[in-house]
Amino acid sequence: MALALPAAVWAQEAGQETAQQDTVILTLDDALRIALGENVSVKVADKEIERAKYAKRGAYAALFPQINATGSYQRTIKKQVMYMGGDDDGEGGGGMSSMFAGLMDPMMFYLNQLAERTGGPLTPYIPPETEQTESSSSGGFEVGRWNTWSGGVTASMPLVNVQLWQSLAISGDAVELAVEKARESRLGTVTQVKQAYFAALMAKEAFQVYKSVYENALTNLQNIERKYNVQKSSELDLARAKTSYANAIPNVYNAETSIILALWQLKAVMGIDLDTPVDVAGSLEDYSSEMLRDIRDLEEEGLDRNTTLRQLALQAEQLAKTVRMQKYAYIPTLAVSFSYSMNAMTNDFKFKEYKWTPYSFVGLQLNIPIFSGGKRYHDIKQAQVQADELDYQRINTERQLRIAIRQQLQTMETAMRTRVAAEDALGSAQKAYDIAAMSYEVGRATLTDLDNAQLALTQAQLNVTQSVYSFIVAKATLEQTLGYDFIDDKGEVDLTNPYDKNEK
Repeated sequence: MALALPAAVWAQEAGQETAQQDTVILTLDDALRIALGENVSVKVADKEIERAKYAKRGAYAALFPQINATGSYQRTIKKQVMYMGGDDDGEGGGGMSSMFAGLMDPMMFYLNQLAERTGGPLTPYIPPETEQTESSSSGGFEVGRWNTWSGGVTASMPLVNVQLWQSLAISGDAVELAVEKARESRLGTVTQVKQAYFAALMAKEAFQVYKSVYENALTNLQNIERKYNVQKSSELDLARAKTSYANAIPNVYNAETSIILALWQLKAVMGIDLDTPVDVAGSLEDYSSEMLRDIRDLEEEGLDRNTTLRQLALQAEQLAKTVRMQKYAYIPTLAVSFSYSMNAMTNDFKFKEYKWTPYSFVGLQLNIPIFSGGKRYHDIKQAQVQADELDYQRINTERQLRIAIRQQLQTMETAMRTRVAAEDALGSAQKAYDIAAMSYEVGRATLTDLDNAQLALTQAQLNVTQSVYSFIVAKATLEQTLGYDFIDDKGEVDLTNPYDKNEK
């Protein structure tokens, strides 16, 4: 049964080789190009830039005339009453009666003419029963119509509004901030793709190591079984060989599963369908040449490209303009307005017979701030406090970034040293395994010695691979911290000499 397991493994691999004929082999550049076009976070960031641009255009609309069409209808429930003359006792309205005495006759003539056009004489207003005994001089007349219609156009435009002008400058900074956030999203996507790509390569390297261990264990088991059958090997050695072989099988399966999971993660950050058959090209050894670079100069690399500090700088500029905008609230504003309307007042709903009267005006409105209960003063202080908070945050962020750069450089340096030691150990482990295998064949070494040599060889192989993986992952994180976006002037991914590129 133990010998039947490898047949199943090789059959499964044969099926996978057939499926790989339709598999898309991706290089790192291919993965980055696809991710920068299909990744969801990148698409959302691009939409945020588009939204910010629309918001900026909408803010500039405040400088143009605001034109609106208006229309209204009013139904009178109780008409107004007009009184003329003074009270019977000569008090209250006497002064007004004498003042407008010369105007009474023309006004009564106009009111009677108006009543005739509406279909009846002007009816005096009858007060409540408690006042009906008073003379007609204290009575009043109902004025107005039951229906009032109005429609027209209004327009207004600011002429002098310094606070509005400053707010437009702030909206322009919002677009720049959205662009920088989109760049941050791209930087994060590039780092995630690279780390997922390297993880897939690492999983494939580990699979090859454990597959080699499995093949060695199978070969040893077959040799020991032959010796055992001719009574040249003990049953204990046969049991140990079977145990080593059985222990090698789960490692192969786990390594294979790690490859599948790593490829799923890569496809997820690339933004493609998880069912799409893909594979990664090359090996970690292809990136080992980067470990020969002198990285000590990177510690002095500036943070001018760092996206976090750039965003904080843009936010600080926005807050500085916000402080000025709040101060500009003390400056008077001037606006121009215009209105044109058509009005009609009737007692019926005979629209064809309505007489529409035009009414229009143009004017200037000056608004001088005098007192607001301290609101403007406290708004200024609030914006200044926010600016101070942001400055403290910038200082702390820069300190943390410096620490992160040193940590990443230290990881890269440790990986470089580990690589040298691991290569020496790999050579010794391979030589020790070969000697142990030949010694076991001639009976000068035990199976335990052979297993120990195999274990040391496996660990050395994994150490070499792990050192390269640790270096390039730390390098990818460092590049994100330093703000290298790997995008050339044509929008293409460019991974060559990232440290020598000019600031975008």
